Amino acid sequence: MAPRMEDDPQGELTRIHADVDANVEDLTSTHAERIHCQMGCSACCIDDISVFEVEADRIRTHCSEVLARTPHPVGACAFLDRHGACRIYAHRPYVCRTQGLPLRWYEEQPNRTVELRDICELNEEGPPVERLPEEECWLIGPVEGQLAELQARVDRGRRRRVRLRDLFEAAPSVPRRPRGGQKAT
Repeated sequence: MAPRMEDDPQGELTRIHADVDANVEDLTSTHAERIHCQMGCSACCIDDISVFEVEADRIRTHCSEVLARTPHPVGACAFLDRHGACRIYAHRPYVCRTQGLPLRWYEEQPNRTVELRDICELNEEGPPVERLPEEECWLIGPVEGQLAELQARVDRGRRRRVRLRDLFEAAPSVPRRPRGGQKAT
C-alpha cells in the first residue's frame, strides 16, 4: 500500500517541485527569446532567502557534503560555488526554481489589492512585463500556500522558515575528502 501524502511529506514536496518544474519549463519555452538564465548566472541568487523547514530538511538530507563546506561569501546565496553555479541545484527550493521568469503577485494596499510584476533585469529585453498576459507570468502565492500547508501539517501547525545560509551553521561536521593524492590526517 502506497503511503498517503500526509504520511510522506518529502514525497509531497517532490510532487510540488515536479509540478513547479513542469510549469516553469512551459513558461521558459514561452519566453525563450528573453530568458538568458544559465549555469553560473546568479544575479537572482541573493542572501537572506528563507524556505520552509520541510524544504530545508530536503537540503540537509541530500546535500550534507555541501553543508560541510564553506558557504559562498555573504551577499550572494550561500549555496553558490566560486563560479556562481548552484551546488544544490537538483534539490534547490521552490523559490529558486522560478527565478528569472516574469513574476506577478498581489499586494494589499489601502482600500484595494494591486497586481505587481517583475522580472530579472537580465531578462527584461522583450515586451514590458506589465503588458504580458497573466498566463505568461509565474503567479507567486499558490505554491507558497501549498508549502505553508505542508509545513503546518508536519510541524504541528507551525510554519517555521529557515534562512538558507543558516543551514551551514547548523550542519553537523562531515569528514572532508582529501583532494588529489593528499592523505587524510
